[in-house]
Amino acid sequence: MSSEKTRIKDIARLAGVSIGTVDRVIHNRGEVAEKTKQKIQDILKATNYSPNVMAQALKTKKRFRLVSLLPAVSKDNSFWKKHLLGIRKALDELDPFPVNLNQVTFDIQSEEDFQDKTRIVAELKPDGVLFAPIFMSESVSFCTQLQKLGIPFIFIDGYLENTDFLGYVGEDIFQSGRVAGQLIDMITHEKSDILIVTIARNIRNVHHLSKRTEGFLSYFRNSGRNLGKKIILNIPDPSSETIKNYIDNTLSENPEIKSIFITGSRSYLIAMYLRKRGLKSIELVGYDLLDSNVKFLKAGITRFLIGQRPDEQAYKGVKKLFEYLSLHKIPDKIEYLPVDIVTSENVDFFL
Repeated sequence: MSSEKTRIKDIARLAGVSIGTVDRVIHNRGEVAEKTKQKIQDILKATNYSPNVMAQALKTKKRFRLVSLLPAVSKDNSFWKKHLLGIRKALDELDPFPVNLNQVTFDIQSEEDFQDKTRIVAELKPDGVLFAPIFMSESVSFCTQLQKLGIPFIFIDGYLENTDFLGYVGEDIFQSGRVAGQLIDMITHEKSDILIVTIARNIRNVHHLSKRTEGFLSYFRNSGRNLGKKIILNIPDPSSETIKNYIDNTLSENPEIKSIFITGSRSYLIAMYLRKRGLKSIELVGYDLLDSNVKFLKAGITRFLIGQRPDEQAYKGVKKLFEYLSLHKIPDKIEYLPVDIVTSENVDFFL
């Protein structure tokens, strides 16, 4: 049966049930016997049935208020600008519908500011929240608060397993760390050392960067050919002087370092250091298609960038929240997006 011609009443006839029963299964509302539910779901799958989501959403009269809680865009942290583009795209598509979104931002270097902003979000009494759980312990507390208030939330840029989140859209953080490991393994002599750099004030509380490091190291335990040392360096702030001092000392103590992996989006800071020092023999792999990162990729100082599609994360997150609120459509708990391996030869296709 063609999905274009399949209607709810056709599904009901095939299943031998009422239209109301089919509607309850489609929208996950009310009680339906498990055997009947499974039969209807099998027919839905076999017929490729797809409800007219937008037509149904137009019928709602309630105005939904969403809030995004993301790091603020700054001169040295423009990565989050791309998320805003995804949010804007989603809101443009949802313009005919009763929905608005307030954007609340926090200082990515300050757990205290994040906590202050979570209180602002709660005071707004939103119907749904989209947020990046950058700080682990503070995010867990915020999730507990949202759960008590009955506010659904969707994660982007990472998720916290032991929380009652509605959904997550983004990369498989651990696996993307393994991808970075494989890339560095291909371009590093098997006896050379590898430096892993994280730029964060409190790395133990920034779970997604720690998770990438875990994935990176696991690659070499399981599959990698490189036998050199894996040296972990945590730099507490992004100032050029701090980076210079930390990297100078580390390279002085470990002269066999031939590759550097940056766990976050600030690979351009390390690339600037390598350029100033004239260290052309050290390979660099980092994350995200920031203009400053792309510049050093094209210049040949950075070998690979790994893209995690931040605009798509935010776009899909907003759409999932709206569809859940307006149509009771429960999204997949986790939607992993592909990671993009970007070189100087293909970077223009991603821009």
